[in-house]
Amino acid sequence: MAGAAPAPAEEEQEEASAAAGERPPLSAAALAKIERNRQRALALRQARLAARPYPAAGGVRARAPPKVVDTGGGFFLEEEEEEEEPGAAEKIVHPPAPVLEFDYLICGDCGKEFMDSYLMQHFDWATCDNCRDAEDKHKLITRTEAKEEYLLKDCDLDKREPVLRFIVKKNPHNSRWGDMKLYLKLQVIKRSLEVWGSEESLQEAKELRRDSREKMKQKKFDKKVKELRRAVRSSLWKKEASIHEHEYGPEENIDEDTYKKTCTVCGHELTYEKM
Repeated sequence: MAGAAPAPAEEEQEEASAAAGERPPLSAAALAKIERNRQRALALRQARLAARPYPAAGGVRARAPPKVVDTGGGFFLEEEEEEEEPGAAEKIVHPPAPVLEFDYLICGDCGKEFMDSYLMQHFDWATCDNCRDAEDKHKLITRTEAKEEYLLKDCDLDKREPVLRFIVKKNPHNSRWGDMKLYLKLQVIKRSLEVWGSEESLQEAKELRRDSREKMKQKKFDKKVKELRRAVRSSLWKKEASIHEHEYGPEENIDEDTYKKTCTVCGHELTYEKM
C-alpha cells in the first residue's frame, strides 16, 4: 500500500503540466519528417518564383506569392496578402530611351542636310523636297521615251549595273492598257552617256538613225506610188472584144471545081468547091 502512493502524485503532475500548456517532447522520427516537409515546401516556393519572377504582361498586375508560415507541426500555412485598391496601381518607371544619331543626307542642290525625300526614297537621288523641280530638272519620262530619245536598250535599263529605279503608274490615256514605268530623266541622261561615251557620239547616232528612217520612209513612199500607177494603168487599158470579119479579094480557080479566096486584111485563105 505504501508503494502505490506515488502514482496519484505523478498523474497530478502530468495534469498540471498539461494545464500549463506544455507539449510532450517529439520523437526523432517525427522531427525528421517535419524537416523533410519544410525542405520540400521551400523548394516548391523557389521553383514558383523562378517560373514567374515578373508581373504578367497585358497590364494585369501579378499577385504576390503567398506568405508561408511554419506552424511547427509538420505542415505550412499560406497567408495571402491583402490586395490593393484598383486605383492605387504601382507606377512603373521606365529608363529613358537612348538618343540615336541619324546619318543625315546632304542635298546636291542646296547643300543642306535632310533625312528623307521623295527622290531619295524612289530613285536614290540625293535631293531634298524643297529643291525638287518636277516640271523641268527632275522630270520623269516613260520607258519608251528613254529608249527613243536617248537610244537605250532594255539591257541598258534593266541589266546594266546599277539598275535604274522607276515607279509604276496607271496609263492616263487608257486605264485598260499596261502600267507606265517612269524613270528620272537625270538618271537616264547619265546612263546614255555611259553607253555612248559622250554627247557628240549620241547626237551622231541619233542623226544616223534619223537618216535611215527617212530612207525607209522614202522607199515605202516610192513603192506606194508605183503600185498606184500600176493600178491606174490597168484601169485605163481595155481589151478589144470585137470579132474580126474577113474581107476576101477576087476568087481564084485552082482546079476544075476548086476555088479559093484570100482575106486582104489577115491573109486567110478560104478554099471551096463549086458543083
